[in-house]
Amino acid sequence: MTPITDIPGVSYLKSPARSAASDNAPVAETVAEILERVRQNGDAAVKEYSQRFDKAELQQFEVSAEDRAAAVEALDPQTRKDTEFAISNVRGFAEAQFATMGGLEDYQPRPGVHLGHRVIPLERVGCYVPGGRYPLLSAPIMTIVPAKVAGVTEIVACLPPNAHQAMIAGCHLSGADRIFRIGGAQAIAAMAFGTETVPRVDKIVGPGNAFVNEAKRQVFGPVGIDQLAGPSEIYILADEAGDAEMIATDLLAQAEHDIRTRVGLITTSESLGREVEAEVDRQLATLSTAETAGAAWRDYGEIILCADEETMIAVSDEIAAEHLQIHTENSQQMAARLRNYGSLFIGPLASVVYSDKCAGTNHTLPTMAAGRYTGGLWVGAYVKVATHQWLTPEGVEQLAPPAIRQSDSEGLEGHRRAAQLRLDRLQAKQGL
Repeated sequence: MTPITDIPGVSYLKSPARSAASDNAPVAETVAEILERVRQNGDAAVKEYSQRFDKAELQQFEVSAEDRAAAVEALDPQTRKDTEFAISNVRGFAEAQFATMGGLEDYQPRPGVHLGHRVIPLERVGCYVPGGRYPLLSAPIMTIVPAKVAGVTEIVACLPPNAHQAMIAGCHLSGADRIFRIGGAQAIAAMAFGTETVPRVDKIVGPGNAFVNEAKRQVFGPVGIDQLAGPSEIYILADEAGDAEMIATDLLAQAEHDIRTRVGLITTSESLGREVEAEVDRQLATLSTAETAGAAWRDYGEIILCADEETMIAVSDEIAAEHLQIHTENSQQMAARLRNYGSLFIGPLASVVYSDKCAGTNHTLPTMAAGRYTGGLWVGAYVKVATHQWLTPEGVEQLAPPAIRQSDSEGLEGHRRAAQLRLDRLQAKQGL
């Protein structure tokens, strides 16, 4: 990753006080122990870690049908309406995306050579739903609803035992088939390996803390994962047209997630940069979540001054922010020139908060520059595209000779024989 200061025409009005990188060795060791214990001892180990980390002594991990119904019934009526509004939007967008993913049944590159692919839903997916300091009601919607749209056979949700009851309701309304009160690395282990009560899944999705993230990294291989997520990020591109109050508000809205949230302004206007810095300080004085948001701004906040628009684009593409907002006079044209980001918010009316909660696009997005090579969670993450092929005799005549020659040149006798056998039998049948 190129240091931002190595890009010509770049300087800092405010630089981050700390690096986003951290030593993960202690977390990795603890997680490795948890995974092995759960692999060996199943439910007993899960129960032990739930008692140790969550102070929860549960007689059963799975949420019963009666408890699911009670959680939904206990929802505030307006909260339920808002949850169903978000589910409807996320489902609608996922369905529109899924409609673009057609199968390919019969492509013929040569006469008699038939190729294709099928879009096959995964059989069982595990959705980790974080607890956190607040009930993040949008979290289960973003992981469970697209899985449902994709046609996943069974959706398993895990959430910490002390998660708010509304989160259970959210899992139920989103379409989870089974819900377990298990959190942390032990939840990832249970879904990855299976226990006496938790079924083994094929893929694990959803964000979590450092222990959840590390557990996903360590179990990857036998099971799939969506991505490895770091602390949340928001960067805003702005020129002299930017509104300092709005920009500061959006930066702090994301900063209140976590004290390690990365928040930044990339601008061609020094005066706007100074105004935003002053506005952040002003708003922090009255923000109820200032303890968290202020720490994030102090330690990881940055204001990057760029000589021109080209430099601003280069800096943004190098950072590849999870959330990238555009507050420039030519926001649509600017959007078309950007290539590295998790999700893009074009124009000052498109705030991250709408996507985080209810707009319809997914809020599970790549961080730590992963936006340079991948997008966020979407309906396509819950299916696999598997190819197939079949040949007619004419197809064998097309493919066998080059396959035989290639096998010979590679010294792979078995490959050559497999290709030759079919050609020989075909020619014998034809009396050649």
